[in-house]
Amino acid sequence: HPGRAPPAEPDVTARTRVAVIGGGQSCEHEVSLGSAAAVAAALDPATYDVVPLTIGRDGTWHDRGMRPIGLSGAAQVLRGCDVAFPLVHGPRGEDGALAALCELGGLPYVGSGVGPGAIAMDKWVTKLVAGAIGLATTPGHLVTRATAATERWTHPVVVKPVAAGSSRGVTLADGPDALAPALDAALALDSRALVEDVVVGREVDVAVLRRVDGSMVASPALEIVVDGLFDYDLKYGGGADLRVPARLEEVDAKALEDAALATYDALGCSGVARIDFFLTDDGPVLNEVNTVPGMTEHSQVPRMFAAAGLAYPDLLDELVRGAHR
Repeated sequence: HPGRAPPAEPDVTARTRVAVIGGGQSCEHEVSLGSAAAVAAALDPATYDVVPLTIGRDGTWHDRGMRPIGLSGAAQVLRGCDVAFPLVHGPRGEDGALAALCELGGLPYVGSGVGPGAIAMDKWVTKLVAGAIGLATTPGHLVTRATAATERWTHPVVVKPVAAGSSRGVTLADGPDALAPALDAALALDSRALVEDVVVGREVDVAVLRRVDGSMVASPALEIVVDGLFDYDLKYGGGADLRVPARLEEVDAKALEDAALATYDALGCSGVARIDFFLTDDGPVLNEVNTVPGMTEHSQVPRMFAAAGLAYPDLLDELVRGAHR
């Protein structure tokens, strides 16, 4: 039409707006902030426009200037984004809560969906799923606040919350007097606890990534070498010796990879997940699954994929491009 301006050319340089969500109300708040800050800094600014959102310890959402905006304000921010990258570890984040928010808002997001997140966060249900597909799990049983008083010590056990992370509330009860305090510590973080046998074996983790084309790839294994229990202080205090790739016999490496892929697939995971095992004389024993693992460049998962030649920014790019559509 005369006088009408020609249609604008598409902006081929437009960047993808990524909402990076950190913090949360769990005991892993600080760990989550570290993951979110590292991811926000490492996403290629030529490709991605990072929009930080932080959930305070009290559940209040904050914008990039740390101004409180509430859930309604956060929803408005998310509406203006192309994809969300939730990095809230633990309950009300990793357990599918943030995936549900994104699903309801129709926003693509990085990582596992509602169901896989909820199941993997529940260590007891994860054990049931693993057992159903023929994988060995750490022998143990469930204790609730109602049954804790009747629990009796018979041999050394590890006590842990059913749904907490970063090894918070995990205690080795190696004598009768240690059981009650161990249960108190676990039940302070959750209404249920697991009491598990002490497994003799190497602590070995494998990460699994679902690539943009839908295929699954396992990382080289990482071995955690510690003197005693791999607790929160060792995990984040630098006292653990993390060896990647782990020195493994070929048969053990294959068994761990197969078990990790089978677990990830059975749970229906997406994005990246870290599958933790004990490698015993009888083969891999599943310990737990983390669907929102630590994601700083020096965290276990990025280090595992870096050992395979996938650099940290490239891993993040793969995750964002593979977000739920």
